[in-house]
Amino acid sequence: WSYRAEDFLLFSPRVYWRMFELHNTALWPLQVLALAAGLIIVLLVARWPKSSARWLALLLAALWIFVGWSFLWNRYVEINWAAVYVVPAFAVEGVLFLVCGSLLNSLVFDRRGLAGGIGYLMLASAIAFPLLAPLQGRSWTSSEVFGIAPDPTAIATLGLLLLARGRPLPWLLPIPALWCLLSGTTLWTMGELQAWVLYSALALAAFALTWNAVLSSSARSGWSPRP
Repeated sequence: WSYRAEDFLLFSPRVYWRMFELHNTALWPLQVLALAAGLIIVLLVARWPKSSARWLALLLAALWIFVGWSFLWNRYVEINWAAVYVVPAFAVEGVLFLVCGSLLNSLVFDRRGLAGGIGYLMLASAIAFPLLAPLQGRSWTSSEVFGIAPDPTAIATLGLLLLARGRPLPWLLPIPALWCLLSGTTLWTMGELQAWVLYSALALAAFALTWNAVLSSSARSGWSPRP
């Protein structure tokens, strides 16, 4: 009972952030393309939410599989053996986006209102995620970039799914949500304030999903909540 949560960590904060430095150095300048992809996603959702749905799902499928292989399998497993059990989840998320969103074309990213606004906020936060490194006194080389690192990729995915409608949603939401919880707990255990970014993303997503459920229920019953 004398053990604390940090006693179970397999690495120090210095080793953790050094891992991102090595990862970014190895993939440079792919970060530029990844950030451009994030901006393109926002543009497609804002301007052509229906016609671009298949391509958005295909892009997310590729990013989840790439992040699972390049970061989790090739980097994170080296300092945290438990990450090997998370790699298949990233592959599953990629396959789900590929099959449900791209091949079956069963998603539409045209939800607006409060939930849609929260979705755009989370997308913007994911794209701006690299700013957290200098704000916390770390070098730019340890920044986490959407499409390269798992945290901003998961947050962007949650935000995009808040803008989506379709039957696959219950299958697509759990993995990015669970990663935010897992990564947030890891950061909190290391004493990193950045953990609250992950927790806030989870809270916002839960609130937006609850709001959508209330609106759907009220629409079926003929009652609508006041704005």
